[in-house]
Amino acid sequence: MRWLVTGAGGMLGRDTVEALLARGEQVTGLGHAALDITSADAVDRALTTHHPELVVNCAAYTAVDDAETDEERALRVNGEGPRLLARACGAHRARLIHVSTDYVFAGDASTPYREDRPPRPRTAYGRTKLAGERGVSEELPDASAIVRTAWLYGVHGRSFVRTMIESEARGDTVDVVVDQRGRPTWSADVAATIASLGPRVGTGASGVLHITNSGEATWYDLAREVFRLLGADPDRVRPVTGETFRRAAPRPAYSVLAHDRAPRLGLPPPRHWRTALHEALPLIREETLRETP
Repeated sequence: MRWLVTGAGGMLGRDTVEALLARGEQVTGLGHAALDITSADAVDRALTTHHPELVVNCAAYTAVDDAETDEERALRVNGEGPRLLARACGAHRARLIHVSTDYVFAGDASTPYREDRPPRPRTAYGRTKLAGERGVSEELPDASAIVRTAWLYGVHGRSFVRTMIESEARGDTVDVVVDQRGRPTWSADVAATIASLGPRVGTGASGVLHITNSGEATWYDLAREVFRLLGADPDRVRPVTGETFRRAAPRPAYSVLAHDRAPRLGLPPPRHWRTALHEALPLIREETLRETP
């Protein structure tokens, strides 16, 4: 298959390109400098030039707090951009996988969010991502899949896990939130599942599905596990409530996404977040040390 990955300079975009290349696929990765998804002409040129059979949209405005005062710009990237991509995919007979987020939910549940749970975003970021989901489903209902994920960390780019690695290396004691719960997820695992999902899109797979690692944790649990795997004292991580860190956009207290649809599509079961972290951490640490002056 011929694949085109947008947002290829980001954490998940880079991992997706790498996962596809490892499978021997023909893949073109375009970062923001090479493709502005908010430009209909630029999107059409990209599809005309590269003739993809399947597009993976990893491009996004991800500054959650900034979106509260910059919602118009966030909406262009997260809402209008995916609609333009879906429209162009329809015109060029390509299929589309669009990446979305747990922020489309209110985050006030007590059981995992199923794919069919009605969205109810509480933030500007969540509203703009929901707009993107709706744009894709309206423009390309039978040849698209919307992948929601959450709590991503990876080798490339900034993440909570990398921040904890840096804090441990400095000898810091850190305060970490104990009242927000989700599924820590290695972006490489999401990328591998996207690569498996691709051939199914338009041939039995469409609509929304959730892709994260399994298990549940708080940010406090995740930080302690990072410290433990680094051979440091986990008690250097101290529990605090979310009220300690006042932010423009409220963080969801509960971001656990259910995995109801993926098994029915024949996708590999997600592995536990601790297993994934154990494999990922040395790679992230190596990259962190390499980038440290």
